[in-house]
Formats: sequence, C-alpha cells, structure tokens
Amino acid sequence: MSVEHQQVCSHRFNMLQYASIIAPTHFNALIRVNKELQQEDFAMLEHVGACWSMRRDKSKMKRGLGLNDSLEPRNVSQGMVGQLMARRAAGVILEMIKESKIAGRAILLAGQPGTGKTAIAMGMAQALGLDTPFTSMAGSEIYSLEMSKTEALTQAIRKSIGVRIKEETEIIEGEVVEIQVDRPATGIGVKVGKLTLKTTEMETIYDLGNKMIDCLMKEKVQAGDVITIDKATGKINRLGRSFTRARDYDATGSQTRFVQCPEGELQKRKEVVHTVTLHEVDVINSRTHGFLALFSGDTGEIKSEVRDQINAKVAEWREEGKAEIVPGVLFIDEVHMLDIECFSFLNRALENEMAPVVIMATNRGITRIRGTNYKSPHGIPIDLLDRAIIVPTSPYQEKELKEILKIRCEEEDCEMTDDALTVLTRIASETSLRYAIQLITTASLVSRRRKTTEVGIDDVKRVYSLFLDENRSTQFLKEYQDDFMFNEFSASAEDNMDVSS
Repeated sequence: MSVEHQQVCSHRFNMLQYASIIAPTHFNALIRVNKELQQEDFAMLEHVGACWSMRRDKSKMKRGLGLNDSLEPRNVSQGMVGQLMARRAAGVILEMIKESKIAGRAILLAGQPGTGKTAIAMGMAQALGLDTPFTSMAGSEIYSLEMSKTEALTQAIRKSIGVRIKEETEIIEGEVVEIQVDRPATGIGVKVGKLTLKTTEMETIYDLGNKMIDCLMKEKVQAGDVITIDKATGKINRLGRSFTRARDYDATGSQTRFVQCPEGELQKRKEVVHTVTLHEVDVINSRTHGFLALFSGDTGEIKSEVRDQINAKVAEWREEGKAEIVPGVLFIDEVHMLDIECFSFLNRALENEMAPVVIMATNRGITRIRGTNYKSPHGIPIDLLDRAIIVPTSPYQEKELKEILKIRCEEEDCEMTDDALTVLTRIASETSLRYAIQLITTASLVSRRRKTTEVGIDDVKRVYSLFLDENRSTQFLKEYQDDFMFNEFSASAEDNMDVSS
C-alpha cells in the first residue's frame, strides 16, 4: 500500500478542504500562520511587561484571575493581588464567555491609574485559553493615515470572533516495527523503502517513497516509536516510545515519553477542529496572495463585499453543522481616546449578531468626549454607558502594595531586605506604584556596585534621591520656573487670579 501520493509539500500542515471561500489556493496556509502567530503571542507574554500584577510563572503554573472553583477570589493567586470585587465580577463574565452565553456586551473597567485594570484584562485573556480569540488594543491605535477609523475597529472586532471548523481526516496510527530503506549504490537517485506498523490486533507493511523517507528521517523515527500519519497531508506526528521498548536503554532523557501500543485498526477516522478568526479569513480572501499579508501585517482596507460573502458562507456552514461561531473578547485600553464617531460605530457594532464581548478600560473621570464640546463620565457617551456593565477598581492597600512589589522583585531576580521593601512600599503609597516599581531595577544596580547580593535601605534612598517622582518634579518646576524657557505656569496662574477676582 503506497502512501507517497498522499503527502504534500515539505511543510506538511493540516489543511481544510472546504475552508476557502474566494481564494481556495491560499487558505491552506492559514493554519500554519495561526500556529506561528500563537507562538509569537506566547513569546511576547514571557516578556517582563509594565503590568505589575501579572507575574511570569517560571514553574508554568496556570495563570488567570486567581479564583477558586466557586469564583471566590484569593488574596494572592496566579500573579494577581487585591481587587477582590473586580476580579470576582470579571470571573462571572469569564464563565459566561466560556459557555457562549454572553456576546455583544460592553464591559467597562473604570478606576484610578495604577489600580490593575489592564492586569485584570490580561488575566482574563490567560484564563480564556487559545480557543477563545482575545484582541488587545489601545484607543489611540485606530488613528492612521493608511486606514480609516471604522476599518481599524472593524478589523479589531473580526479578530475577536472565531470560527471553529470541524473536519474528519483519515490517519494511520501504529507502532513502528521496522523501517527498511534502499539507497542507490552511487548515492544519487530515488530512495525507496518499507515501513512496518502494528497495533495490538494487526500488522501492515507500507511502501515508502522518497519524500516520506525524508519525513521519517527528519522526525527521527525509529523502531519502537508510536507515530501517526495524516493520509490527507502526509504529516507525521511522533507520539512517543512504546512501553514494550522501555527496557531497550539503561537510561533515557526526561523528554522521552512512553505510550501504549495503539489498539484496533491501523487506519482510523479522526475529527480535527481548527479555530480561525474572521479577520484571517478576510485577509486571505481579500487579494491574490492574501496569506502573505498575515506575515507582513499589511492588510490594508478590506472591501465590504468580501466580508458579506464570508459572513454568508459562515452562516451556511453553521446551518450544515460544519462550523460554529466562537465569540471572543476585544479589549480597548484608554477608551477615552476614541472620538464620537468611534463610539457611534461601537454602538452599532454591538447590535450585530456576530459581535464579541467588548471590554474597555479608562482612568478618566468626568471629561470631554473627544470630537465634541460635551462632557460625560469617563469621556464616553451616555448611550454607550447604558449598554456597558461597569466594573470599578479601587486603590491598593499598603499590604497589597507590598505584596505586588515583592512579586515584582522576584520577577526581576532582585533580592531585597524586608526593611528596604517596607521603605519601597511607603514610597509607593505616597507617590505611585509605577514609580516604586521603576526603582527596583535601579536600586538593584546600585547594590551590585557595592558588591552586595541584597538591596538595602541605603540603595533605595539613593535612587529615590536621584530620580524624581511627579510631585517632586512639579515642586521643582515651581521653584525654578523663571529659569525655564516658554514658562506658562505664571501666565496660567495670573489668568486664574483674574477670573477669581
């Protein structure tokens, strides 16, 4: 039985036979692009960001909102500290998203700067997992000369809507008994061979071609390995070593995985589920080589006709049971930066049947709506606030600040004495948490110059005197305002005095 004609190019990725709507030759690269983008997202999450409440867990522990099974928040859990009420509210919303019971809703995280609004949103993204799309953007990202504001918001919304497509594929699964490869004596020419696979009930010999032999050599498949071969794509997946070969070697590495020998028939039918976003489908079908735009990011504006055809096809798949819609989450940070046109567009977009959950965050009070002369709470129009579920965040207590700084010290591999941590906590409560976090690295560098392993009180005091916080910087400007160019403080003060008089 020959499987040579059943394999594809060297990438050997799973393909969707019916997934393409307009450009079928280019949709097959979507699964590969999707996996690579997911790997890049996880690599970015490993970076030490400015969101102090999210902790990089070096032991690969599950991260999220730090809730137990009854959705009760723990004080310190999964990298989250404090904000118990806000985390519980986010946990309730999270469960509704997972069960697809909530879509087309708006949630507003409102609170003072430095109270962990973005951290809660990132915790929700971690708890949702990879199957639920999560798109994060800032309110100022939509303003561009290359793309209109409504197009940027449309792309962000469609990035947050997933399509779960199901297909059945035939696979060959078994334990490798023997691999025979016949090479030409000259070393030049086509290689042929035979592959013997077995299960607990049967054993079969397959003829191998040149490409399949190269795939087996690339995966380093040998006798005793349990493998699967996708008949549609020719992809080879090495599951592990068989338990019957556990004593072949005296010592094995920790990465060696032992599995049972497969049972039943060698050829089986397996249901494969692929989750892609509507935006990825839009990009691939928007141009001749649309899949290349997923790598470069130069998607441009997509015609509404293309989106209408895709929506019609997805609706057809839903009726046939081939696909289902996965409402995701769109997180818009600094939502007060949007103007009145964007808010009107969001109002209409939330009424669409395929709308994600829109989570917004802002640190503004009663301020002017951008693009108008009217003031509104949080800089958001009243009609959109009526649609939103508002989750408030409160300032951190001193005990919570200390715990956050302690976690941040562990994150940056900085050892700090208890007294120095207490002083840093007091600085955070009197100035700001962001300022105190920025002093950790600088204090660590100062302690290294003294050739000590721990950061002491003197190191914290030294960097505190070197780097000013907002209040001390303002006081400095007031004292030496006459020495600066284009000083407007005195002019504004005089104007205020004239108005009061």
